[in-house]
Amino acid sequence: MTAPPLPDWLARLLPFERSLVRVGGANVHVTESGKGRPVLLLHGNPTWGFLWRKVATALADAPLRLVMPDLVGLGLSDKPRDAGWHTLDRHGQVVAELIDALGLEGLIFVGQDWGGPIGLRALAERPGRLAGLVLANTVVGPPRLGFRPKAFHRLARLPVVSDLLFRGLGFPQISLGIAQGDRHSIEGDVARAYRWPLRHLADRVAPLALARMVPDSLDHPSVPALARCQAVVESWTGPSEIVWGDRDPILGRVRTHLARLLPHARVTATQAGHFLQEEVPDALAAAIRRVAGLG
Repeated sequence: MTAPPLPDWLARLLPFERSLVRVGGANVHVTESGKGRPVLLLHGNPTWGFLWRKVATALADAPLRLVMPDLVGLGLSDKPRDAGWHTLDRHGQVVAELIDALGLEGLIFVGQDWGGPIGLRALAERPGRLAGLVLANTVVGPPRLGFRPKAFHRLARLPVVSDLLFRGLGFPQISLGIAQGDRHSIEGDVARAYRWPLRHLADRVAPLALARMVPDSLDHPSVPALARCQAVVESWTGPSEIVWGDRDPILGRVRTHLARLLPHARVTATQAGHFLQEEVPDALAAAIRRVAGLG
């Protein structure tokens, strides 16, 4: 299906092919660049495929088909009004069906934030599709005993206050720069581009729902699905890389734990923040090239 048009200022920032793909009962907006071996790049909360545009530009000369979907509820994909729609299993099923619909065989998976576990949950059902793995500022398994939720996720569970902030004021997409190593890396039209898909109050269900998908206890509904994600990572022996923004206030310290789960992965630590695609796209592009055997 044809993707909805973008305003001129945004179209100039995202000069790639776009389409809508019907999977899992939802229309999923997909941005694509290049031809060749498939690379599936998944963003997290509260961004969209726009987040990968600099990485795609850095890989413009590579024989790769970069597939950059918007998670359901975000970007230009459908936005369910029911917060209960958002579970890790359901998001994983949509992505699994998207992999089938687009015929992504022998794919390299690149995941950041919630995109990491959502893609891994999809690949748990499609183990033969994975040929390479790049993980960036994400989690891949359930919390460990004695963990304490971050302030951001505790905030998401405050009655009334969380609805006012996330639904009423448009948090966190109105202030993504605070999670960056360089706060100027998301400003002007770039910051506007992250706000634009969620400019209507009724469309702001997903950011809060996805924040609440993060476990606040070992009994949280996401824990079994996260355990399946971790099993995919721990059993993976193929080419893999970890690229990290150490100045991420949410996940900066998770790098060491992830490296233990994926001990053969090459690790690239940077001074970027959470949305490292905006700050160190070349580092991510280089990791993808190496996993693809191109450099």
